[in-house]
Amino acid sequence: MESSTVPAGSATTPAGGSPGSSAVNNPADISVIVIYFLVVLAVGIWAMVRTNRGTVGGFFLAGRSMVWWPIGASLFASNIGSGHFVGLAGNGAAGGIATGGFEWNALVIVIILGWLFVPIYIRAGVVTMPEYLKRRFGGNRIRIYLSVLSLCLYIFTKISADMFSGAIFIREALGLNLYVAVVILLSITALYTVTGGLAAVIYTDTLQTIIMVVGSFILMGFAFNEVGGYDAMKEKYMNAITSQTTDPILNISAKCYTPRPDSFHLFRNPLTADLPWPGLIFGLSILAIWYWCTDQVIVQRCLSAKNMSHVKAGCILCGYLKLLPMYLMVFPGMVSRILYTDVVACVVPSLCKQYCDTEVGCSNIAYPRLVVKLMPAGLRGLMLSVMLASLMSSLTSIFNSASTLFTMDIWTKIRPKASEKELMLAGRVFTLVLIGVSIAWIPIVQKAQSGQLFDYIQSITSYLGPPIAAIFLLAIFVKRVNEQGAFWGLIFGLAAGLSRMIAEFAFGTGSCVIPSNCPVIICGIHYLYFAIILFVATCLMVLIVSLLTKPIDDIHLYRLCWTLRHSTEKREDLDSDDWNNQDNDSKMDVDEESPRDVKCWKKAYNWFCGFEEQPQKLSKEEQEALQKQLTDISEVPLWRNVVNINAIILLTVCVFFWAYYA
Repeated sequence: MESSTVPAGSATTPAGGSPGSSAVNNPADISVIVIYFLVVLAVGIWAMVRTNRGTVGGFFLAGRSMVWWPIGASLFASNIGSGHFVGLAGNGAAGGIATGGFEWNALVIVIILGWLFVPIYIRAGVVTMPEYLKRRFGGNRIRIYLSVLSLCLYIFTKISADMFSGAIFIREALGLNLYVAVVILLSITALYTVTGGLAAVIYTDTLQTIIMVVGSFILMGFAFNEVGGYDAMKEKYMNAITSQTTDPILNISAKCYTPRPDSFHLFRNPLTADLPWPGLIFGLSILAIWYWCTDQVIVQRCLSAKNMSHVKAGCILCGYLKLLPMYLMVFPGMVSRILYTDVVACVVPSLCKQYCDTEVGCSNIAYPRLVVKLMPAGLRGLMLSVMLASLMSSLTSIFNSASTLFTMDIWTKIRPKASEKELMLAGRVFTLVLIGVSIAWIPIVQKAQSGQLFDYIQSITSYLGPPIAAIFLLAIFVKRVNEQGAFWGLIFGLAAGLSRMIAEFAFGTGSCVIPSNCPVIICGIHYLYFAIILFVATCLMVLIVSLLTKPIDDIHLYRLCWTLRHSTEKREDLDSDDWNNQDNDSKMDVDEESPRDVKCWKKAYNWFCGFEEQPQKLSKEEQEALQKQLTDISEVPLWRNVVNINAIILLTVCVFFWAYYA
């Protein structure tokens, strides 16, 4: 435990060690990183060659051919990125185990995803979440709203937070400036995208999950061995108080650098705690429904399953994997505070700025510092490559989906007759704009929520996510809800959420040392409580407006609501003049090249992307059979009972863990 007068690295030293020093400077680490990336690339190419992507039928059938274990692993890998390693460990170092409740809450929500939400999405025959709302309510304004809000959430929570956390790893390993690290990270990501390493995301996610879990378990073993086991960690953590507590200008209170008395409790005081237990149970569940049940990246994995039993089994596997972050991230973060107390538990703003380039605290470097300082050569390279590869996977998928949302849901409405070349150019330019805005947002990420990354992500989600969760829940389970109610509920929820978010960032979230001067009436409500209030208020607004306006006839709702999910009657879509039809019509005008005119490089490009030079046309009977298969939610009774029993076991395990650490 570092408790000397001058913290490790001295007051003039950056977090990674001496100025310009590199922790990854030995052949073992470099070799492991190179081998890891080659293996991931090989798996991606193997899956790309193996997958039948050339025909329309093959493309759609491949969309429902995945078995349960890659789905479960991919759900976990899509959720867990470098932001989780940095954020969960940082919150653990700063406040104890309560942040692990964010992960264990998902055990219940993934069951809700597999048993309640996915059957509706499959029966509706949709591929994207805006598409479901379009079919459920009609009109275009809700679809555009969801697309724009999704882009904002990508910037505020995913892209900027992932770049920030990845840059922390690079800075710790290579001793680079934060913004230099971000530029390097984006450059590597662009190269990684061009090489086609993400051609089969689910398979590479599965490989990454295995290596991520194994590497994290090894680090956890080293960490607990270093402090003498769990009981010793509990005692030493409560005494992990930095020796640097005086500032010539500020009068720093002891509560700002002393570990919380309830550090080893999940359920904390509902009024004064950093994570009050009602918020952790109810507020967090609302945020989890938004993330796990309505986010495109998560739901898409479930829609790729060959049948409902595989969907449910994949959700169960993901649930069991979500038990691990408490042990693989939160506890190691607490160990990092014990081992590197003066740096990780830094409280004097001027010193924190020198250690980790952030004045509000250095808890975010808890996990990266543990990897760099504690792991032996070779294993250190493995952990760093896993973190960066998972980060790059998430960034490229976010960039891809964000540019798709912009071009197909927004730009096509601004310019309905845009050529395909213009759409491609618009998508690329928008990606650059997205990156620029995300980089500009990083200083706010650094300072928000006392420098605790995971709290920052959850707080932004609390201001913008609950209205979306409310709309999807009501759309599926309340048949009476209509487009007017949904739209005005979303607008009301957005206005309320933005008013809190803008006020909080205008006044600053502050820290224990320098509290924010935001009025109590605005910022005094905990963000998880605010999520509950916003969710309830949005639901009330949606229901009131819907009851005062004309309902949607059942003929438009077959297989789109829970009570009508088994209906076999033909559904008439609302607003048959959907812009997708315009898009398809415009695309039909494009001249197709005859096979003789296609050059060799174009053939290679078509093969790489999975395009056929002469796309196969399906007969009407084949299309009907394919559609029936894609919307089938029937299960073999044996396997239905097996997954149901396992779901009950998972929920029992969840209750046990909550009760044990409560």
